[in-house]
Amino acid sequence: MSKILFISDLHLSPKTPEILEQFRCFLEQTAPLAQSVYILGDLFDAWIGDDDPSPFAARVRQMLHNASRRTSLFFQHGNRDFLLGETFCRAAGLELLPEEHVVQIGGKPILLLHGDQLCTDDKDYQQARKLFRSPQFKAQALALSIPERIRKAEEIRQLSGEATAEKPADIMDVNQQAVEDMMRKHGVLRLVHGHTHRPASHQFQLAGQAAERIVLSDWRTDGSTVLHMDEQTGTAKLETL
Repeated sequence: MSKILFISDLHLSPKTPEILEQFRCFLEQTAPLAQSVYILGDLFDAWIGDDDPSPFAARVRQMLHNASRRTSLFFQHGNRDFLLGETFCRAAGLELLPEEHVVQIGGKPILLLHGDQLCTDDKDYQQARKLFRSPQFKAQALALSIPERIRKAEEIRQLSGEATAEKPADIMDVNQQAVEDMMRKHGVLRLVHGHTHRPASHQFQLAGQAAERIVLSDWRTDGSTVLHMDEQTGTAKLETL
């Protein structure tokens, strides 16, 4: 039970039952073999609020609750599920983490992020992120009726897709200076994040020391990956479900 698992960018939706089935199998078969599971954002393709009455929301909540009886579950907000709150987390057995969170693994600190805050070259996105994460926007969104929130979420997804299609790919990736500044801020040499859907392990020098940035994969119908990390040694390996 010395294994720790990291996942992100599942984008669960009623429209992707194959991914939901992968997640069910993961929670029932893989997660119980680990000490803890960290979900680094975008668990949902869109989350309209903890009062979502849909059978889909109820099913995911129950799946997580069942898994939490055997494994510690942690969650960070992504850019698609920033409205997910403490009510859902309590019912699902999730511990809600701050946007920037440091854990000790293998005797060394590791910084966990969703990762979108590192994409600083995308100025328009960062402005939108600041708006969406504000308490005022969240309060206004949750004051809408459920049907209104569903329509608003669809509008935002459509606008986001159109904007993304017009941007150069490198603008939507992380900025290396932002990465290094964030790691210095927290005094770490290792960072794990998602968001960019570009799984890889990036090695570089930070203040004259070897540093690493591990990017998690998004989940796909043709096979999804999970980062396995040994709690004692910190050894990391991406494995396909």
